[in-house]
Amino acid sequence: MAEEHELHEQTPVIGLDGREFSVAPIDANPTNYLNRELSWLSFNARVLALAADAKIPLLERLKFVAIYAGNLDEFFQVRVAGLHDLVAGEVRFRGPDGRTPEEQLAAIGTALQSLEAQRQEIFTEQLIPQLELQGICIEKYDDLDGEDKKIADIYFDEQVFPILTPLGLDPGHPFPYISDLSLNLGVRVREPNNERTRFARIKIPDMVDRFVKLSQPGRFVLIEDLIINHLDQLFPGLEIDEHLAFRVTRNADLNYRDEEAEDLLELVEMELRRRRFGNAVRLELGISNGNSIRALLKDELELDDADVYADAALLAMVDLWSFMKLDRGDLRFDEFSPVVPARISQRAGDEVDLFETLRSRDLLIHQPYESFSASTQELIRRAAADPDVVAIKMTLYRTSSDSPIVRALVRAVEQGKQVAVLIELKARFDERANIEWAKTLEQAGVHVTYGLTGLKIHAKLTMIVRRESGRMVRYCHFGTGNYNKGTARLYGDFSLMTASEKLGDELAVLFNTLTGYGGQISYDDLLVAPDGLRTGLSELIRQEMRSQKGRIIMKMNSLVDPGMIGLLYEASQAGVEIDLIVRGICGLRAGVKGLSDNIRVRSVIGRYLEHARVYYFANGAGEAEPVIYMGSADLMQRNLDHRVETLVALADPQVAAQVLETLTMELQPNLQSWYLDAEGGWRRDASGDLIDLHASFEQMAKERRRAGKKPVAGQR
Repeated sequence: MAEEHELHEQTPVIGLDGREFSVAPIDANPTNYLNRELSWLSFNARVLALAADAKIPLLERLKFVAIYAGNLDEFFQVRVAGLHDLVAGEVRFRGPDGRTPEEQLAAIGTALQSLEAQRQEIFTEQLIPQLELQGICIEKYDDLDGEDKKIADIYFDEQVFPILTPLGLDPGHPFPYISDLSLNLGVRVREPNNERTRFARIKIPDMVDRFVKLSQPGRFVLIEDLIINHLDQLFPGLEIDEHLAFRVTRNADLNYRDEEAEDLLELVEMELRRRRFGNAVRLELGISNGNSIRALLKDELELDDADVYADAALLAMVDLWSFMKLDRGDLRFDEFSPVVPARISQRAGDEVDLFETLRSRDLLIHQPYESFSASTQELIRRAAADPDVVAIKMTLYRTSSDSPIVRALVRAVEQGKQVAVLIELKARFDERANIEWAKTLEQAGVHVTYGLTGLKIHAKLTMIVRRESGRMVRYCHFGTGNYNKGTARLYGDFSLMTASEKLGDELAVLFNTLTGYGGQISYDDLLVAPDGLRTGLSELIRQEMRSQKGRIIMKMNSLVDPGMIGLLYEASQAGVEIDLIVRGICGLRAGVKGLSDNIRVRSVIGRYLEHARVYYFANGAGEAEPVIYMGSADLMQRNLDHRVETLVALADPQVAAQVLETLTMELQPNLQSWYLDAEGGWRRDASGDLIDLHASFEQMAKERRRAGKKPVAGQR
């Protein structure tokens, strides 16, 4: 018999030293919580809404459709797949909102019917006609003129036909394996004058262009359309009865049992191989009359009707990202070059001493408005080359495919420095890249640690040890985002660079605990999960409840932890004014009379991805002075209890003021953003001239640089 899970049950919490400790029971009233999966769909609906916003440049709107599609792919690969696993295992777990896995899947299906219809309508009825007016067209093969048809035919004959492999289905050929997220064609063929048909599958190769270029720039034909119109070359002498484009999504969440693993690297590599063969959880079909193919696919993939999404105008819309490469700057946001803060910009060709700069005062970088490459990346490059630097320690969760930081670490080892890197192999969908980086660094002589049993290392940390005047000085970097030069131009994040002796001491202890062993450790200016982050934040919230003028501002990607939500409800009822800036999932109900009257929730989605996590408490730890923490942790159980996360207190008054200024900007009433109502719906303020937050942040970065370049009194 399947085990019945209570609403308040939580998985064990394991500390950095391996000990298990308890978590206070949560409020089990399901009416107080919004469903996590439906809240995520609401987030993706906000992304899709940008695709329908006529104020946004046309190619950017197309990009938001691609982002929506990519988000949805991952949602099915992980979240929907996980619910299917619970149903298959007869686990009758109820989430905080009271729904069973079966009820959640049904609710997801209902919500997606409307959302997917909106996606198709926005793409076909709005974007396609407007693109055509701009000379950007996806043509039908049958409508091509002689010149373009010749170009398409030559491309098929030379680039496509040689690598296509039709796979038949008959007693000698079992149903072929359909790989995750691959684009395919199903074909029904028969011999002339014979009623018996046979099925074949054609996988569309990844290495060919999805949108085949024609004679005029901006005009394309779809690769699947091109193949469909050349099926006679693939099945000579046979008649084509039906054809249907389709795409399968599989369970891609890896099931690690690292408590039993002797070699975590080997374990992750093995699980990556297994990922290819995860159960199918979604079947997407193009527009066609291929009813028999639909039925065959559904049966062979063991899917229900609810798992089939049919009549898509275009499958794999994530591929629309490629249109951003078009040379049409008039249809994109104006180009913005990240600002190099005045304190670290070169003057008259002289290279700034970054270490001297940090000794004078902490430095905060607001990405992507201020340059990641000229700050964080440059600090590590300088450290690798500096003969006075003796050691570098850092964490890597996700990094770019061509990482200057990894190259710098290799150079540092070659120069005799001690380099230790904690690489999180289990960073979802970056596992393969992280394995390759781990091997590269190990071969270079870097001390590589893969992670901890039962915990992901999600914190973004660097410590540089430098010999100065006979003593060792530590320079630290704390980030809210990854060490990735690509996402640093797209994600809104903070980087704190500091020479604080106190923070250096605490970070040294944390690194030694992560690479070696440690007992129960307390920190003054760091909140570290899984041991102290939950309790630290909880005490800060309770301190605001004890204050006469309690005030909390929290900015994060997701808020779903029932314990933290329940505590915020208590704070609201105690009179604390609470503003939450939540980009994605929010399980809290805002503005409910008697429950959350004093809580307001908004979501900002736009040109850049809001990714920073910041926690502001007006009365600090009972000191009647505000305290601001920033770091890597969202308010999710996985972040609080099952990952290594850090939040760092901002001690430098100027740094704290800069972060508070950004929070204040995000709480303006006339901002382009969404607001969460008491029923769980998100509404967008559409009145008057609204402020574009990201454009404002761009301007603020420029103004900070100008202010920093002004000569001070007495300076010539």
